[in-house]
Amino acid sequence: MKVEFVNQPGNTAAKITLAAGETCTAEAGAMIAMSGHMNITTSTHKKNSGGILKAAKRMLSGESFFLNHFDPQGKAGEVWLGSDLAGDMLCVELDNENLIVQSGSFLACEDAIEMDMGWQGFKSLFSGESVFWLNLKGRGKVVLSSFGAIYPIEVDGEYIVDSGHIVAFNETLDFSITKAGKSWLQSFLGGEGLVCKFKGKGTLWCQSHNPKSFGVSLTPNLRVRKA
Repeated sequence: MKVEFVNQPGNTAAKITLAAGETCTAEAGAMIAMSGHMNITTSTHKKNSGGILKAAKRMLSGESFFLNHFDPQGKAGEVWLGSDLAGDMLCVELDNENLIVQSGSFLACEDAIEMDMGWQGFKSLFSGESVFWLNLKGRGKVVLSSFGAIYPIEVDGEYIVDSGHIVAFNETLDFSITKAGKSWLQSFLGGEGLVCKFKGKGTLWCQSHNPKSFGVSLTPNLRVRKA
């Protein structure tokens, strides 16, 4: 599977080129366009192994209930993918390792990647995020999307990040929920509230914009459409 990005970083789209016999699994509704001989099948989980329980957990994490699987018939083909929010994309290549992905940031992966929901505990709920995060593992390419720019942070010790700006992180990192300032009052008056404190050694990917904050700022300006 070959991955190319166009129009980076503000309005990125992914061009996925597949050889005959290769399969790409993508979030439902992500397809922009595809080759005429590209076959598409839909399931609740990995191709030919759909699981209702795992699909239900995907919904709880903020992902789609269904997944689409693309495979070209007879010769190489391509499929173009896009995300719901304007921003950048990143291709991460896993080598028999685990990647934890925040809800809404998964876009696509190679068929060899195993996909499941990881329980992050009620600490995620307290941070305002889902208690289920996507757990990807195996060997192959994973395509992630972000709201705004996406950038890596190499953590070796401790690092603090606002939960709404997390895209993904290595499983070698653990996190806890804590206050942003020296006191709870300072944290909430400063507009930060609860943040995630990461510990360990690994890579953390962040996005420049917070989807929930954007939604909150946009809502007061929306008008009810009259029939």
